[in-house]
Order: sequence, then structure tokens, then C-alpha cells
Amino acid sequence: MQTLNQQVSNARFAPSRVNRSALRVRATAAVDAPKASVPKQPYGRVFNFSAGPAILPVDVLEEAQKDLINWKGTGMSIMEMSHRGKEFESVIQKAEADLRTLLNIPSNYKVMFLQGGASTQFSMIPLNLATENDVTDYVVTGAWSKKAHEEGKKYTQANVIAKGDNKSIPAVSSWKLSKDAKYVHYCDNETIGGVEFKSVPDVGDKILISDMSSNIISKPVDVSKYGIIYAGAQKNVGPAGVTIAIVREDLIGKARPSTPTMLDYKIHVDNDSMYNTPPCWSIYICGLVFAKLIKQGGLDAQLKLNERKAKVLYDAIEASGGFYNSPVDPAVRSLMNVPFTIPSNADLEKAFIKEADKLGLLQLKGHRSVGGMRASIYNAMPVEGVQALADFMKEFHARHT
Repeated sequence: MQTLNQQVSNARFAPSRVNRSALRVRATAAVDAPKASVPKQPYGRVFNFSAGPAILPVDVLEEAQKDLINWKGTGMSIMEMSHRGKEFESVIQKAEADLRTLLNIPSNYKVMFLQGGASTQFSMIPLNLATENDVTDYVVTGAWSKKAHEEGKKYTQANVIAKGDNKSIPAVSSWKLSKDAKYVHYCDNETIGGVEFKSVPDVGDKILISDMSSNIISKPVDVSKYGIIYAGAQKNVGPAGVTIAIVREDLIGKARPSTPTMLDYKIHVDNDSMYNTPPCWSIYICGLVFAKLIKQGGLDAQLKLNERKAKVLYDAIEASGGFYNSPVDPAVRSLMNVPFTIPSNADLEKAFIKEADKLGLLQLKGHRSVGGMRASIYNAMPVEGVQALADFMKEFHARHT
């Protein structure tokens, strides 16, 4: 039996159960606490990696803030003025002109600023280009092209001529094009899966239609190779509420007699996108974004910047030795939407998202249908934001290896 003095002496050097537990908590906290730092942003802003509505350039927001109360000395907000007045007409006309400059849109194409999101185009396209007995072809490479096909089936004999696995894109040579198809539809960049076409698919003399909602104005595009290009603005252009449609003239004026007025391209072309009250504020912001891109050197310069940002992020994934994983075929990895996982431990993904959020790296949770993480690095995401995320990824990996 220990003497009282021995018990006291041992107690001095042997922590109690409570003390040992406290030490473990402190040790764990020391290991798990994020050590990465994120550059401070103006106005207390964060790096927003949301897939949409998405980040907008700060200088565009600053200009919009100045115009919010009194646009260019008119005494009215851009949100208050009549869309029939000369003031707003100048806004929408300049927005169209600048978009034409950016994409080098040929004169035989019409540009429309519409409502209803890109999802409304899923119906609008077959109603304007085909009858219920006509064959149409769809390439399904992810969630959005799948939805387009499902809608197309309601109005046409819609075939799936190629189907991906959400991680890759079937070779164009394997596409089973229908001889009499009225058009071929595909999604240039799948926001959820993160797969992106790197060139225009060659479909011969078929009318090619592309949903470019999440990568329009991120790179140069040869518009002349398409019959229709459309895009919801809320990912890479401006705020939610406006959809851009670029349609070749010879495809306009062929809508079915039963087509609702608001879904007839000719109605919108004949009325300069103002058959009804357009989303004035959203169009105005898009115009500011177009003007900014032109000033910065156009889409060639923007593509180089986007490639640089994507390389930073994909290099961080590859350098982790498998701790992080990109499920997408490297040949078709998106420059805009980068999904990644921590395959060894799904619980760590939750910790990653939570810690990133505390650092000001927000909206990194993957889409609910696939899980994991996803970083959307659209045009407006600065290099500093992507580098901050890559630095945090490296630091998080070091603490959990």
C-alpha cells in the first residue's frame, strides 16, 4: 500500500482522467484548427465559389451601386425607368452590341435577352424548330443535357445519340446521328459533373444547338458553327433573371401554330427582346460585364486567365497523392466547375467545407445529387481566390494525413 506522501507525489505527475481528456481535446484542436489564411477582400466580401447565382466583379457592382439611385443623371434608378424609353433602349442596345463584339457574332444571327432561364429553352427550341413527328438528336453528358432531352421528348421524337457517364464525353465519332434529325443538341459545360467540350463537335450539315449556360463568354466561340446558342446569365454573365439566346435568322419564324406567344422566337426578335417588360436590371448588369471584358482584352485574354486559374486548382488535387480526387477525365475537365472528393473519408469532406466556410471560402459543397465538393471558378473569380482555396487544400491535407 502506498503511503500518503507517495500518493501525493504520484498525483503531481499523473494527470487525472479529466485532465488527460482535456489534454486530448486541446491536442486535437491544435491539429485540426485551420492555419491557412485568406486575403482580405474589399467591403468584407468572401470568395464565393457558388455554381449560380455566382460571383460578380467588384468593379461592376461598384458601378451598379452608383447607378442604383440615379442612373447617369436621369434622376431614376435603372430599375425604375420605362423599358420603352430612350434611356433603357440605349442600355439594351449597347449590351447586345458588346456581346456581338465579344463573340464575333455574324450579322445573320439574332440576339435575344429572354426570361424563363435556360430551362425554358428546353421547350422553346423544339417548339420553334420541329413538329411532334420530327426526329431530334440529343447528346447526354450530365444532368442538364438529360433534362433538355426529357423536355424534348414531350414535343418531338427525341433520340439520345450518345450518353456519357458524368465523368467523360463520348467521342463524336461514336455518336449515332439520325439521318433526318432536325437538330443536334448538347451541353457545352455540365455545371454539376464538371465536364466540358474542348472543341465544337462536327455534326456535318445538321443544325447544332448548345446550352452554354455555365461557360458562355469564358472563351472564344465560333458562333457560325451553331444554329442556336443559349445561356442562363446567372453563372458566368450577370444576375439571375435573363437568358441569352443567339439564333441564326433562317431558324426564326417556323414555330408551330400552337406555340405560346412568349415561346416564339419571332415575337421576341420583332420586338427587340421587349415584347413584354424585360428583366431590365439583369440586362444592365450583363452589359457592364460585357464592357469590362472588352476593356480587358476580350475572350482570348479571358480564356488564358481561366486556364491559369483552373491549373492552380487541378494541380492542387493532383499534388495531394490521392487525398483529393477529381472524378472527371482530364481531357474534358471543366475550366468553370471543378468537382472533387476526399475518397478515403467522406466525413472529412464535411470538415473541409465547414473550415473553408470559416476562412471565407464559401459555397464549396457539391451538388446534392453527387456530394463531395465543387468549386465554381467563373470569370469573376480572381486568381487570389483560387490560390487561397489551393493553399487551404494543401494545409488541410497536411493536417489529416
